[in-house]
Amino acid sequence: MAVGPVELTQELIRFDTVNPPGNERVCAEHLGALLEDAGFDLTYHDFGEGRANLIARIGGSDARPALCFTGHVDTVPLGLQPWSVDPFAGEISDGKLWGRGSSDMKSGVAAFTVAAISLAGELKDSPGLELVITAGEETACAGAFDLAEKNGALGNVGAVIVAEPSSNEPWVGHKGALWLKGIARGVTAHGSMPEQGVNAIYKAARAMSKLEDFDFNVARHPVLGAPTLNVGTMTGGINVNSVPDHAEFTIDMRTIPDQNHDRLRDQIASYLGDEVEVETMIDVGGVWTEPEADWMQEVFGIVSEKTGWSPTIEAATYFTDASALTPAYGGVPTVVLGPGEAALAHQTDEYCVVERIDEATDIYTEIAKRWCGV
Repeated sequence: MAVGPVELTQELIRFDTVNPPGNERVCAEHLGALLEDAGFDLTYHDFGEGRANLIARIGGSDARPALCFTGHVDTVPLGLQPWSVDPFAGEISDGKLWGRGSSDMKSGVAAFTVAAISLAGELKDSPGLELVITAGEETACAGAFDLAEKNGALGNVGAVIVAEPSSNEPWVGHKGALWLKGIARGVTAHGSMPEQGVNAIYKAARAMSKLEDFDFNVARHPVLGAPTLNVGTMTGGINVNSVPDHAEFTIDMRTIPDQNHDRLRDQIASYLGDEVEVETMIDVGGVWTEPEADWMQEVFGIVSEKTGWSPTIEAATYFTDASALTPAYGGVPTVVLGPGEAALAHQTDEYCVVERIDEATDIYTEIAKRWCGV
């Protein structure tokens, strides 16, 4: 008997794909075996030891590009707080499926995999589907960027569904993220003779204090709002009785579409001045699709039919693999739409509401049927 989306979610949770180290290959191969049996063509792209991205395709047409579903199978670590359930058991209780990755985002991957398999027999002579199942999303979309940079890895796609947690509401975009590290260097000396050294912490502090009043000088986005900046960490020195010769601080900026990250990085470096060096830690762009776009309106209609959702224009607070994939596909319409609970991503005792997994499968099936004309 064919596996259902809830059962498949449980199976995926039982693979420990905590990143680092990831070990996503065995999980990807489990999905690949199901898809291959249904008639999909598979390509695995190695991504380090024990790691791989999977692309599964079926159908294809010169008249219309394929529809892409994408999701990642790596998860974040469990955290320091104890869990009240086994994080890798996939237990179900109180209408919830518990475990690391249940919301973020193995439930979404399971739902679109089952939806795709259910339609496989009808898709061979249609525009078809391209499923992109990635490793390394939790570390700055590294797996998706690896695919985007490989010539010929990605096919011809006309729209992207990112199955990240949205409680099955269609979100039309998300902010980008630019994380920078500021590095100040000094000269060490004995703490009783500070005049003999150069204090790197003072340099870092002077630079950081400027950021409290930093103005991006861009107009707010009507949905995503204004870009933001936060200094998240500061470290420096080795002991109390030495002049510190090294200090670092980190800057988390969340950007809106059309902000140029290269320009912004240069702007920050200039703003901080010569006392610090600036290095890039994470650079992922924002994604936005106009809600009035024909396909987005079709997705809105399908979700409303399946769930009773009242259309509202919203966007994700987090970034996704669309930062890499959507530009690689030529800037195609992209929606974030998955069964998980966004607020439970990365949380202790993470869960996904069981009925939403089946609901997402129905939504994905209908979107794929209309795209492919089957």
